[in-house]
Amino acid sequence: MFFVGEQWGISMGVYPKLRSLWQQVELEVVATIFIVAASSFLFLKLVSEVREGETRAVDEAILLALRDPADPSNPIGPRWLEIMFRDVTSLGSPSVLALVTIAAIGYLWLENERGTALFVLVAIAGGAALEILLKLGFARPRPELVSHLVDVNSFSFPSGHATMATITYLTLGVLLASAQERRRMKLYLLAIATFLAVLVGISRIYLGVHYPTDVLAGWCIGAAWAALCWIIFHWFQGRGQIEAPRS
Repeated sequence: MFFVGEQWGISMGVYPKLRSLWQQVELEVVATIFIVAASSFLFLKLVSEVREGETRAVDEAILLALRDPADPSNPIGPRWLEIMFRDVTSLGSPSVLALVTIAAIGYLWLENERGTALFVLVAIAGGAALEILLKLGFARPRPELVSHLVDVNSFSFPSGHATMATITYLTLGVLLASAQERRRMKLYLLAIATFLAVLVGISRIYLGVHYPTDVLAGWCIGAAWAALCWIIFHWFQGRGQIEAPRS
């Protein structure tokens, strides 16, 4: 009787925790699916309006608002602000993102989380391929209303820096957050990843190399891709094909 009671006590303690954990995972999955759907819808809405020219007036108004009315080649604000945004925009450059990705993959590989390392490589490389295809498909010219403060040589829509910064930093941020037990650490890591992606996108508008809608489209497609990869990642974890989180 004591053994049965002990077993019953363990069950009563374990099952509620497992149920609570499952409900949390379900909530995260539903929220992530909503992010994918909402981001995709907004991206498609932007595509429609950009093609019809409905966003041109707003795009041009924002670009001009960030320049000296007497000299459109001169951005508003002190000199240090322009220098800062030149530095910040490098956080979304292909070379910097490649280095960040390689460093993350190397760390995961040394920690024997090779399934996760391979998944990160495929997710970010797949996002880069998607971004290139979208640029070639839309072939939107760069804004010529104001001078470019950094060199560019590709199409404008969507912003490659905004897209890849969102994909890379959010993907890595979510993986790091999933290994944390404390909610405040999870939120901190996700906030840092989001902040970096947003800052990179703003820098592209300030430097005059993208329309605001280019950047907004990049954030949308980047967030949708990162969220979709999160769902796939947890599906692989559930099947035991990727290492389970340590926490």
